[in-house]
Amino acid sequence: MEEQAQVHVMPRIGDLAPDFTAITTVGELKFSDFNSGSWVILFSHPADFTPVCTTEMTAFALKEDEFKAMNTKLMGLSIDSIHSHIAWVNNVREKMGILMKFPIIADIDMKISKLYGMLQPGESETAAVRAVFIIDPQGIVRLVMYYPLNVGRSMSEIIRSLKALQAAHKYKVAMPVDWQPGDKVIVPPPKTVDDMEARVKSKYEMVDFYLAKKELEEQS
Repeated sequence: MEEQAQVHVMPRIGDLAPDFTAITTVGELKFSDFNSGSWVILFSHPADFTPVCTTEMTAFALKEDEFKAMNTKLMGLSIDSIHSHIAWVNNVREKMGILMKFPIIADIDMKISKLYGMLQPGESETAAVRAVFIIDPQGIVRLVMYYPLNVGRSMSEIIRSLKALQAAHKYKVAMPVDWQPGDKVIVPPPKTVDDMEARVKSKYEMVDFYLAKKELEEQS
């Protein structure tokens, strides 16, 4: 057969986020323009007017100002029409008093869902799983989370991960397990014997020469 089935692979950490132009609840947007100069959290949900999705989307809406303070924009997506999106946004505002101001992509033809690997046939061929892509201001994918249809995401973990990524990027350090702002960070391991000797004599909190911690303020 000359024609082969197209394989859709999700973008990986370190990849340039695939660009696209889409109809959203705030009008037509080109992703690279939306992303320019700021971090973006691009996230998908299975369907409008569904209970778990409503809890998630309202949680994002309630945290939007916190994300803005971290130079981060939100962008949602589902395989629904723009009319469905607008009706759902209005319904949530009327019933819960929460307005989802961030753009929600109407991916009715599933092009963007396929571009980002959000469709996983084992779960559903017509509903996007709960994917989260954190993308830096240069358009590089920095983190990917995937949740099944029946488990809602952890907003606190998304925020923690974003803060960790931004701090790691700014100060060129790594974060230990369960890191929270204010915790000590991990200094990159030495790459030469001289570096190792200097590390041993340093004021870092030393577990061993390859595992050393310090206060993040010391990096500023």
